[in-house]
Parts: sequence; C-alpha cells; structure tokens
Amino acid sequence: MTAFGSVFMPEMAISWFDGSDWSATEVVASDSIQVHPGAHVLHYSSTCFEGLKAFRHKDGSVKIFRMDKNIDRFAQSSQLLGLPELNKETTSQMIRDIVARFADEVPAPPGSMYIRPTHIGTEPAIGKAAVPSLTSCQYILLSPVGDYFAGGDKALRLLIEDQNMRCPPHMGMVKSGGNYAAALQPIMHARAEVQADQVLFCPNGDVQETGAANFLLIDGNELITKSLDESFLHGVTRDSILTIARDMGMDVQERELSVEELMERAAKPGCEAALSGTAAVLAPVGTLIYQGQELDVGNGGIGETTVKLRTALNAIQWGEAEDPYGWLTSV
Repeated sequence: MTAFGSVFMPEMAISWFDGSDWSATEVVASDSIQVHPGAHVLHYSSTCFEGLKAFRHKDGSVKIFRMDKNIDRFAQSSQLLGLPELNKETTSQMIRDIVARFADEVPAPPGSMYIRPTHIGTEPAIGKAAVPSLTSCQYILLSPVGDYFAGGDKALRLLIEDQNMRCPPHMGMVKSGGNYAAALQPIMHARAEVQADQVLFCPNGDVQETGAANFLLIDGNELITKSLDESFLHGVTRDSILTIARDMGMDVQERELSVEELMERAAKPGCEAALSGTAAVLAPVGTLIYQGQELDVGNGGIGETTVKLRTALNAIQWGEAEDPYGWLTSV
C-alpha cells in the first residue's frame, strides 16, 4: 500500500518573492525546485506549511475544505517566522487554480486530494542566523490520498511525556517543519520502547498535543481540550470538531487539563480520547502509557462519540450533509 502523502501530481503552482515583489504564479514540474545551497531555509529553518483537502462530491464537483482558515494560519506562520508577507488572495487563487487543473484526479470518498502550501526562505546568506530571509518562495503541492483508515480503524497508544515539550512555547502555533523535527526523537523512542503510536506532550503536567495532532478528551457529554495559546498548534480540524460538538449539544470546555485529571477521567467506563488532524480527522486513542503503567481509555477501544463526530465532519466534507458553516469552497 502506498504511504499517505507519498504520491504527487506532476505539476505544482509556484511564486517567488525577490525582496520587493511576488512573481506571477507559474505551473511547473513538481519533482524539483532550485534553491541555492546557502538558502536561509536550509540552514535556519525558515519554513512553514499547511495541510488541507479537496473532496469530490457525488455530483462531480470538487470542494476545498476550510481553505480560508488554513490560509489565515499560513500567513500567520509566515509572519511569526519573519518570512515575506503573503498575499492571501494570491495564495487562495494559486490553490484553487492548481486543484482545478487536476480536478479529474481528485479521488472519490473516502479519498481526497491533500493540498500542501509551503513557504520557504530562499536568500543565500549563511550569516543570517538571527536575521530573516529577504527573499522567499511559495508553492502548492497536491497529493491524492486514499482512506486514512484503509488498514483498519484502530485505537492508538499514547505515551505521556510530562516533562519536555514538543517545541519552544512561542513557536507552538507556527506550523513549521522545525517543530515536527523537534518531536521526532521522542516519538521514535516511544515507538521502540513501549510500542506507542505517538507522544502526548504534557510539560509540567499540562496536557497539550502530540507530535502531529491536537488532543481531545470526551467524558460523557463533556469534550475537554486545551484552550488556545501560542504554545501549541491551532488546529483547523480541532476547531471544526468543537463547532460540530457544540451544535450537537455537547459541553465543550477549552481549558487547562492536567495529567492527573486526564488519568482519573480516562479510567472511567465510557470515557474516550481522540487526536484531531487533517489526515485522519479524528483518530481514537485506546491506551495511555504513563510512568511505566498502561491505562485503557474507557474500554480501550474506539469510542462511539469519536466515530459520531468524525462521521458528521466527513459528511460535510463529502457533500453528504448540509454545510451550515460555509466551510466548503468550490473549485
């Protein structure tokens, strides 16, 4: 089976900033990009990206899910990294045009077209460790993906890390490659040592996020997740799930959640936990590993409310339910 996100459309949209102006958008081959070996991004990680999806509906139309929200975060990440300012309307047009170009390649549900806008600092200057890149490049990659759960929907195992954090607190809300790199070693160790699927970072006992997804605790009608601050990623899927949960009448609580409270609640019958993100929407969590002990979340399986929330969001994305929030953009 082909790994998620490893197949790409043969062309991508691209634009370059020369220090004063953005170039006109071009469509070029997606299998190469030329930057100087001294490019800022290669030495000082001036890079950010987004992940969103386009979906094929039964009538043949193609819709992009929450593009505006993702572009807002893309522009914010660029600003926080000191990269040249993006023109959000230009980025939006780049996304719509390249998706339209490959509209026939957008898979039918449960597949989708994964969209990866990327912004990198290109100035060739290895002496600018503490100075931002004056030039940059943005491009839009497309990757057709299948059903994330094609291998079977399974409850994940999370190792709770209550000392270290995923990334520096002021960088948490930036969707940058450096944050994912920082989490890689702890995740690799967790997989090797306790066969965990992911690490749940809880610095000083404060439940935050995993290496690649936001964390949600579902206890009966309560849905609890950390309130937004700059220390962790403001997930678009997280926001979508919380919106749907509120409209379903759930008690959504965005607040501090301690490891102690998490473990106490997770042991209760019927409790659920899930990870939210673009790829899987909501992935169930069945086991928490903490201080050498394993604890089943609820019954240790896939929770009913998790499936219900994921199904509701998928139905909007796939055009099987009304979009009351205006989340879908036509191509």
